Amino acid sequence: MFFARNGRRGRVRALAAALLTVTLLAGACGTDDPENEVRTADGQSFDLSPEQPGRVHADKVDAIAAKVPQAVRHRGTLIVTGSATTGPPLRFTASDDRTYIGSEVDFAALIAEILGLRLELRSADWAQNFVAVDSGAVDAFVSNVTVTEERKEKYDFATYRLDNVALEVPKDSNWEYKDRKSLAGKRIGVGSGTNQEQLLVHWNELNAAEGLPKIDIAYYQQTTDYYLALSSHRIDGFLGPNPVAVYHSATAGQTKILTTYSGAGDALQAEIAVLTRKDNGLIGPVHEALQYAVEHGAYQKLLARWGLQGEAVRASQINPPGLPKKQP
Repeated sequence: MFFARNGRRGRVRALAAALLTVTLLAGACGTDDPENEVRTADGQSFDLSPEQPGRVHADKVDAIAAKVPQAVRHRGTLIVTGSATTGPPLRFTASDDRTYIGSEVDFAALIAEILGLRLELRSADWAQNFVAVDSGAVDAFVSNVTVTEERKEKYDFATYRLDNVALEVPKDSNWEYKDRKSLAGKRIGVGSGTNQEQLLVHWNELNAAEGLPKIDIAYYQQTTDYYLALSSHRIDGFLGPNPVAVYHSATAGQTKILTTYSGAGDALQAEIAVLTRKDNGLIGPVHEALQYAVEHGAYQKLLARWGLQGEAVRASQINPPGLPKKQP
């Protein structure tokens, strides 16, 4: 996290600045503990506590829970992994610097409750999350994961949020963005193994075919590293999840968002989804749990709690069209 180890007071000040941005405010829930609460000028608040008393809950739905594979029902837990470096408001540490909170954690918890299971939350580096799913060590990967055609060959997906990415640049940058050609010759940071990387690689190929200079792609795993690179102008921009970019640009005051895209580029509107190992019997009940949350209002409350109403989907889908495969 870009603020995970900076101490409680510093983190609260950073969050206070971020929460002045309306995009991240609407519907936020608070706590009565001032050490765990950031209150904005208009009276809205944001809960940083590890207990998360404002988390959106749901009762078990027997008809859906009965469809969970017997081995998982017998175990009584839903084991969910996620990236430790996604960043707020998606996944970040609470005021105890240990407990993970955020929209992705809330989605995992809500699904588990509807399925009548206890959530067991785990964390790993991005690529290791896929390894954990492959090995069967975890049931699902919930951490801003985009549906892609390549991933669909190995995994199943149940969507719950639109996928929008942002190009974040230093605040004093004066270069103009028109389209992918504007990135030619620029040094752009990205997370390795992400769909944002795939977008950059594809745009690089298109630019090269048109005789334009290559995009110099710089790879980062830690948010602290790429934000330091942005602030020191070692990179011209960073392509990452839009919610995190909005949050950081409001918090640090050192960057701005130059443009946003669908996570699938021009091909279609990409979506974020719960990922499970293919054909393990879980994606059906997970999808039904998400759809139940949509139809009964818990879904909308969860998004509002984290200021993500603009990324709501009308309905959860299983394995919809995803980011196109890389061309051989």
